[in-house]
Amino acid sequence: MTQEEIRQQLPAHLRQFVAVQDYQQRYTEQDQAVWRLIMKLLGHQLRDSAHAVYFDGLKRTGISVEKIPTIDEMNLCLARLGWRAIVVDGFIPPQAFMELQSLKVLAIALDMRSPQHILYTPAPDIIHEAAGHAPIIADVEYSVYLERFGEVGMRALYNRYDIELYEAVRKLSIVKERFPVESKEVQEAEQTLLELTDNPGEPSELALLTRLHWWTVEYGLVGTPEDYKIFGAGLLSSLLEAESCLDDDKVHKLPLTIDAIKQSYDITNQQPQLYVTKSCRHLSQILDEFAATMCYSTGGTQSLEAAAKSEVVTTARLSSGLTISGKFKQPHKNVIDEVIYFGTEGPTQISLNRKELEGHGINHHAQGFGSPLGRICNLLKPLEQATEYELQEAGIRRDEFVNLEFLSGITVSGHLSSISKHHATILLMTFKDCTVLSPTGEVLFDPAWGIYDMAVGDTITSVYSGSGDPFQFDVYPTASAVQNPTTVHHDDAFSLLAKNPSLDTIEYLLASDADNWLLHIEMLNHLNSKTEAYKSIQDRLNQFASHEPLVKSYLEASRSTALV
Repeated sequence: MTQEEIRQQLPAHLRQFVAVQDYQQRYTEQDQAVWRLIMKLLGHQLRDSAHAVYFDGLKRTGISVEKIPTIDEMNLCLARLGWRAIVVDGFIPPQAFMELQSLKVLAIALDMRSPQHILYTPAPDIIHEAAGHAPIIADVEYSVYLERFGEVGMRALYNRYDIELYEAVRKLSIVKERFPVESKEVQEAEQTLLELTDNPGEPSELALLTRLHWWTVEYGLVGTPEDYKIFGAGLLSSLLEAESCLDDDKVHKLPLTIDAIKQSYDITNQQPQLYVTKSCRHLSQILDEFAATMCYSTGGTQSLEAAAKSEVVTTARLSSGLTISGKFKQPHKNVIDEVIYFGTEGPTQISLNRKELEGHGINHHAQGFGSPLGRICNLLKPLEQATEYELQEAGIRRDEFVNLEFLSGITVSGHLSSISKHHATILLMTFKDCTVLSPTGEVLFDPAWGIYDMAVGDTITSVYSGSGDPFQFDVYPTASAVQNPTTVHHDDAFSLLAKNPSLDTIEYLLASDADNWLLHIEMLNHLNSKTEAYKSIQDRLNQFASHEPLVKSYLEASRSTALV
């Protein structure tokens, strides 16, 4: 299946985040050299510390040591595991990342880290996404966890702060990869992020879930705090942290519990502590423990109040099955904290089973929506369950004046023009010349405002992010305005070596590129160890090793075991 075919299979709102991997134009020979060096060193470093499935998982997901994988190669292999992959431009909004994961689609960053950031890159790149995330999918229980995490994450409530924080992190990751640490661009981006993180407020559900994702999918360990293996992609793809995380004196190891959601993190620096899960199945147990506390699971007053605080479009599901989507206002409550009247401001959608009800889109409810909640007097069951006979007995008749008195004290009085049902369940009652009053006499709806559509529901059973029918009411986050420019590498020497790895070429490069240690490693791979040129390059690499940690690591690994 081609990149475009996979893109077309995605929901329309997700396609904006999908890029195209133009392999020949995107990756230089220097990029390939960086990939080979990192993968060989990671293979050496992780031989005893990675999750048992890691090395087999590399093969099963189409990832080799010798070259950057194509997305098409990966998809051929991932299909056997029930997954697919797309390429993206750096960080994408958490909501999009979660939804892709729920569809069993891996988001693979296009870029390749520069030689200056081989040890640790502040931005997601293809090494992190492909060689870090993909291999562990070969573990069935981990695969289930990823998919389930996406399903939970796409329902999590988020707020305006989360949107601003995402943009700040994305920008910082981009400028840190492009500019020196002391540059003006980096300092300004760091200051923006610092101002946000200094005043975070109460974390949203999505923020808490993102922390759990970070401490498991990105930086997770499996086993016990005393005996563990690495499975987190951030560790599996970082030469620096794959080694430093094993230092128990510097990096504290904690058993994974739900308490991990309390621990924030800095995405641009190494982590001072890590969490150890008992197994990949244990991951799903922790996730389900948190999911049971989320607004989409609990509903009720607190969930609706959380939606109102978010200041973004969310959806409330009533006990009748009807869903209301919009920016919720703080609800009216009774003395025991039960919602008796809820409302939205601005464009609002009414849906059922993820499909907008005809005539109840954002154009019809452009100014907002409001409705009472709960039971009416003298009806011994929820209104949505009432039969036609019970409605007649309660004096609720179409094309007549109706006065509904709710137990809460709210009254709805007007000419009942229609009742909308789904099977036998009442969903909506539509009134003309309607007045809605609160228990204190406050006018909640005035006849002059037009037609009054009253949502019918005894309780709010679920509250979650986004709209009920996203195809008709698109409130999905858009792709960031801060774009990640394609880095242009000057790698004429690497290209020359790749095209003609002869002894003459190598001798020419030794004279013209004496300070390029990565090029020296590449040249070494083309030479017989008994040649004078090989010995000369070895001598130079030994000199580089005195001030270049990566060269020292390469030489040590070469002496201790074959780099494959």
